[in-house]
Amino acid sequence: MQEKELRSSGWFGRKGKDGFIYRAWMKNQGIPEHEFKGKPIIGICNTWSELTPCNAHFKELAQSVKNGIFEAGGFPVEFPVMSLGETLMKPTAMLYRNLVSMDVEESIRANPLDGVVLLCGCDKTTPALIMGACSVNIPTIVVSGGSMLTGKFRGKDIGTSDIWRFFADHQTGQMNDEDMYTAEACLARSQGHCAVMGTASSMACMVESLGLSLPQNAAIPAADSRRKVLAHLSGNRIVDMVREDLKLTDILTKEAFENAIIVNAAIGGSTNFIIHLLAIAARIGVDLTMDDFNTTARQISLLANLQPSGKYFMEDFFYAGGLPALMKELHGKLHSDTITVSGQPMLRNYENSECYNRDLIATLDEPFNPVAGIAVLRGNLCENGAVLKPSAASSHLLQHTGKAVVFENIEDFNKRINDPELDVEESSVLVLKNVGPRGYPGMPEVGNMLIPKKLMDIGVTDMVRISDGRMSGTGFGTVILHVSPEAAVGGTLAIVQNGDVIVLDYKAGQLNVQLSDEEIAARKEKFVNNTHIAQRGYVHLYQTHVDQAHLGADLDFLKGSSGSKVIRDSH
Repeated sequence: MQEKELRSSGWFGRKGKDGFIYRAWMKNQGIPEHEFKGKPIIGICNTWSELTPCNAHFKELAQSVKNGIFEAGGFPVEFPVMSLGETLMKPTAMLYRNLVSMDVEESIRANPLDGVVLLCGCDKTTPALIMGACSVNIPTIVVSGGSMLTGKFRGKDIGTSDIWRFFADHQTGQMNDEDMYTAEACLARSQGHCAVMGTASSMACMVESLGLSLPQNAAIPAADSRRKVLAHLSGNRIVDMVREDLKLTDILTKEAFENAIIVNAAIGGSTNFIIHLLAIAARIGVDLTMDDFNTTARQISLLANLQPSGKYFMEDFFYAGGLPALMKELHGKLHSDTITVSGQPMLRNYENSECYNRDLIATLDEPFNPVAGIAVLRGNLCENGAVLKPSAASSHLLQHTGKAVVFENIEDFNKRINDPELDVEESSVLVLKNVGPRGYPGMPEVGNMLIPKKLMDIGVTDMVRISDGRMSGTGFGTVILHVSPEAAVGGTLAIVQNGDVIVLDYKAGQLNVQLSDEEIAARKEKFVNNTHIAQRGYVHLYQTHVDQAHLGADLDFLKGSSGSKVIRDSH
């Protein structure tokens, strides 16, 4: 079979003025022509940044990828893209996910790349990079950064999920300032992303279950030398993928997405998984809807005993056998014949794996928790859907009726939540508006609202909470998120008032406010939209073009692909 011409030959194989310029300026880095001409040119898309602490070790990881590329006969070129530091960025890193996807897409398309390795770790860098790569569709492999080592605090294992517990204890006087400072130093004790099954780890598992990485990518800790070995082997493999012309469209089939949904249910993955997977599917052209998450995931039990739904940490998960061991338990539920970046079917990734800790990775016959997945709710309060993570919720609240305590925006919430005069009781339903994609803007992780202090003081630890925002994957509680349409575009959430009765019926998949259709219509008729729209820059672009949560909150003009061809030269 005749070998396909390398895409990079359109740059470095050119004759005349253009080829002269392309080659000459590569040589000014001290690179001889034989290194980059006629070899697969592999881009390493690096989200390293000291402002993204989860990804701050990526310079070392990139070097391991380079070593693998060189060894396989390719030539690596590392390039930066905007990095999203979940822990530092305001108003929310989610606001910039789509911007990074544009950066990635255009960087790949505009440059002489035959294949690309995506280096990603922190929550939004993974979906952003995959979304951008999907819209170009050249051979692509993902290397995640890995989780940090488990935190150690006064004889106990801790992780990011404990932040919410610590803060509640501080509010009620069970921890003082010194305790908090000590815990702060003990929590993030190594490089890597969150040590629990939060969004970053859920994204790493998503990558592996989609078939976009080599096996064990999801769980090897960042500080473990085997993470660098995986990076080296990924560098080897991407060169072969170019030679085989194995592209994202060959891997990201509907069946691959269904595999990811099944796995996310079994690991107790983040609710953010749904909004990112929907956006990725829309870029690659796979028809995926909110209903796909219900019809598939609800047939799966929770197998992974991991925080925030369980007790263990990602480091423990790796030692127990990692994602391949868990996927082996799901064999028969998965599409085991889907192709992965290895060029082999998914079955090869897990068929020989073993579980070394049954308390951490349970079986389908004896699951850790029969309740799993992300429940998609429908009703007059969320016409296009809302999401709930039942494994992280309180079972007694999954069927609940209560009166709404309404906060119009995050400032209103912060001002009044701990007011001793706030008219709230344990059975109340906290409702937070205008924290959706357009309204905040950017859909921040504020959905797991704090319990009012006066209720915490009497021992209340959970309440039904509803918003059009998101929740950290490290969070927990009976929290209903991603209400669509959001309040800022006039969804029913916008017209909910204090005292309105809200009914959650998890088993029926329903979320309703007890108002007649006529009353809802009348209130919407009087609704005045006070959402502030930025007058310039990216935020203006985002607010005027962002889709609702049930569509993945991508920008409406970014769906689909523009391909990899660039016809015109620059000189």
